[in-house]
Amino acid sequence: MPAPPLFQPSSHPPRFGPRIGTLTIVRDEGATIHQSQTPALLTATSRGIVPHLSRDHLHLTRTIRHIQLRFESFIDRSPPVPTLIDGPRPLHTFLGYTPEHHIITMTLRDPSDGRKMPPNGNDFVSAHCTRGVRKVTASAWKSWVQKCKPDIVVALSDTPFTLPPHSQKRLTKSIERSIAWLSNILKVPASSDTPDRPQHVLLHLAGGANASARTEFAERLTDPVDQRDAAELAPFNTLDEGVAGYVFDLLPLRASLLAEAGLPPVDEADLAGGLVRISDRHRSSPASSARLAELLQSSLEVLPQGKPRVLNSPASPHEVLRLVRDVGVDLIDSHWAQRAADMGIALDFRFPVPPDQSVPPPGGGPSPSKRKAGKTDLGHNLFNSSYVHDHTRLASAFLDGQSSAASENAGHPVCECGACSPRSPLSRILHSAVDVQAWQDPACTTSPGAAQPPFTRAYVHHLLHTHEMSAHALLAMHNLSVFSAFLAGIRAVLAHPHAEEEFVGEVARFEEAYDEELGLWAEAEMMWLQVERARGKGRLAREKEKQVESTIGTAVDI
Repeated sequence: MPAPPLFQPSSHPPRFGPRIGTLTIVRDEGATIHQSQTPALLTATSRGIVPHLSRDHLHLTRTIRHIQLRFESFIDRSPPVPTLIDGPRPLHTFLGYTPEHHIITMTLRDPSDGRKMPPNGNDFVSAHCTRGVRKVTASAWKSWVQKCKPDIVVALSDTPFTLPPHSQKRLTKSIERSIAWLSNILKVPASSDTPDRPQHVLLHLAGGANASARTEFAERLTDPVDQRDAAELAPFNTLDEGVAGYVFDLLPLRASLLAEAGLPPVDEADLAGGLVRISDRHRSSPASSARLAELLQSSLEVLPQGKPRVLNSPASPHEVLRLVRDVGVDLIDSHWAQRAADMGIALDFRFPVPPDQSVPPPGGGPSPSKRKAGKTDLGHNLFNSSYVHDHTRLASAFLDGQSSAASENAGHPVCECGACSPRSPLSRILHSAVDVQAWQDPACTTSPGAAQPPFTRAYVHHLLHTHEMSAHALLAMHNLSVFSAFLAGIRAVLAHPHAEEEFVGEVARFEEAYDEELGLWAEAEMMWLQVERARGKGRLAREKEKQVESTIGTAVDI
């Protein structure tokens, strides 16, 4: 019995436009089937781990289901350590993910890494690991994929990471190399008795910021395969038949569009000594989203609309909504929300926007601040001293787990993250008969699984300023849950009758309600860098320099 397709739209979707569907992963010859509704969250990782989250935190955060594993962080050793693990699910075993809950997508490069890189070659891709840049050949990538057995794999593509703009000759090379590398990962030797082709292969759609080049690449995918390769590519008649879905990396596209506009390129190494990433400084706008949608549509014009589309590195929720509306995307990278946690931001927004946003759920603290244009921030900068005595939950737009138990709060959305809805552990070490009695009493606030009070803004503010790692763990869990709720809101609207018309209206309301210029991000970044520089190498020199600047004639040696 043939396996079901990776993606199944809920109805016959338009080529471009909002859509919902089901992503299905079949394992163990059909014995295990995993399904998730789209648009869905794709969680970013560092060295295979969700940043700031321990294994316990990971399992507490039920919104984490799709994992994007950037493999370049493992290639500092040869062979890469994950390839040495045996068993049916090596990556799950090695990294601590649960096969019953987590779906792993394996890609070579970090889609949010905008650093300048050495150029790719005809037979290799340049990738960045902890020991510098390594050259990864198509044959090496194929062998690693066969050993690691991910649920989904992204084929190598020749995306230029040298500074834009790029010539027509360079774009032509990019198309030729990407086609050759896709063919390589799909080929199975004719002499092989047990074909070891990856079940689900995703593909970056090449062509850069040139609409004609993107269209040409898509047309090459639908051309009949070369007769010399037909036996090894069987049963595929075209390369696109072997592709399960398409990937859009917005970071290099955005860099190319900025170069088109005549703006000077930025090297990530020049941003706060490498602490700040290029993607942190990118901002979205209706005009930039329209240009991106135009480029993505040029790639999809000749390709089947029933395959999933993955969106990497969106700059804001506004951009996500516009690309869902104008293009249709199904898996959305959460790097933006996770990066907000790095900067001490607790997200606090909803989609669709509540009818009366001025009346938040009961028991919450102040709503996010408003900008001069009257638009609300997307969250709270918890580095700010205004939160020193704010003893309320992180998000005013959601209830916490303990408050949701009250009957008068029924119907309000709940943030189920480990920061807003912590629960007592299901097991613990009991030292005496008194401990046993208390643990077994359902009325006891520490009984197994009992809802606990939420962590407060003041507490997280304190943790941030004392350099406690748990601050970012709490924020990461919270932000992933809020971003997942945002995508669940999109799915809910698109499930209604007359969904497309309603969705367009809700997107307009969101644009009117929330600040897209991300002024909060600029403020949080500055405060975060100040706190980061208060420790580590060079701290004493920085303190002495700051003291000289802030005192006139009274500075003392440190």
